[in-house]
Amino acid sequence: MDELKEKALAYHAMHGKPGKIEVVPSKPCQTAQELSLAYTPGVAKPVLEIAENKEDAYKYTAKGNLVAVISNGTAILGLGNRGALASKPVMEGKGVLFKRFADIDVFDIELDTMDPAKIIEAVKMMEPTFGGVNLEDIKAPECFEIEQTLKEICDIPIFHDDQHGTAIICTAGIMNASEIVKKPLGTMKVVFNGAGAAGISCAKMFIAAGVKRENLLMCDREGVIYKDRPNLGEEKLEFAVETDRRTLADALAGADCFVGLSAANTVSQEMVKSMADQPIVFAMANPDPEIRPELALEARPDVIMATGRSDFPNQINNVLGFPFIFRGALDVRATSISEGMKMAAAKALAALAKEPVPASVKKAYDGADFSFGPGYIVPKPFDPRVIEWEAVAVAKAACEEGLAKKPITDWDAYRKELRDRMEKYWE
Repeated sequence: MDELKEKALAYHAMHGKPGKIEVVPSKPCQTAQELSLAYTPGVAKPVLEIAENKEDAYKYTAKGNLVAVISNGTAILGLGNRGALASKPVMEGKGVLFKRFADIDVFDIELDTMDPAKIIEAVKMMEPTFGGVNLEDIKAPECFEIEQTLKEICDIPIFHDDQHGTAIICTAGIMNASEIVKKPLGTMKVVFNGAGAAGISCAKMFIAAGVKRENLLMCDREGVIYKDRPNLGEEKLEFAVETDRRTLADALAGADCFVGLSAANTVSQEMVKSMADQPIVFAMANPDPEIRPELALEARPDVIMATGRSDFPNQINNVLGFPFIFRGALDVRATSISEGMKMAAAKALAALAKEPVPASVKKAYDGADFSFGPGYIVPKPFDPRVIEWEAVAVAKAACEEGLAKKPITDWDAYRKELRDRMEKYWE
């Protein structure tokens, strides 16, 4: 057994309590009186209040701080379709991250079906339980239909993290990388490899941030997505362009930026050498990137390199997004997570990366020093300031767009509330 496998399996099975999460009561239940309040007859009182006014569910139950993490296991982080049950360790892991980084409670729910209609029906039926829904590891193109339909029929935030979480962090990274190399987004030629949920969402967000659609080439397993290429689905068709380039190598020649959301070792050193001056390479395939950083740097010492891994600089990691996005959305009781809220999150992360890094962050990374530049374009997940910057930005955007049922007016007080809430996690 390899060392990582041995450690990971021991971690998940240790202490005689398998898994990574548990349910803990938030109210005392040690006496007969407390039992009568927690359950019958006392529990009837909030039931009647909620029956009269549905909004009271946020006052008397955990709904407002509870997120459903839902998967059918058809696209498990780099492992493909392993089924609903095999996805459970990942969904429990999401629960750990929600709690650790944003103090949000989670129920993980694994649905044993590949039928989008059944997933939609199941989530809609569970809407009363949750304040928000995080869809996870559901393959394309079904994930697009599932998320879009649920957004239309549900009155709580629905967020497919594989699409939008990656896109938000990646967009923050490209904003800062473009500034470092002094290439405005509107002038950059960008190549994507991987036209699944994450790739398409990233491309859309890049365009919203300023990349011109005509300067973007999308590739999949069959090469460049070009007009009149047969058998293109609706999502890919949106990125079909007039071009005589057909392969990834063709596409990368002269490109300013590469974004990989595909598979390991699909980019060669020769491809990186063919890119424009000061190329930006986001090789985010997990666990192994499209090209390893040391190979990219050997080919082009002027490259700005990012991956999805924590053991390399510039980790584009969803944990910088979903906990804090949901924190802001839940705190203003947003009815959805809009494009404006997502862009606000990306801009907040980009701005925070330019701030001096506190000693506590350096300590969490064995004393490493970080400052804005080619090796530090997005904040670190263990930066305690992320929640304040990002959740506030998301909550503000929701309020400004009229999506907040419980708007915040005192933002200084909200920032303090977030700091106080998370203090126990950073001690």
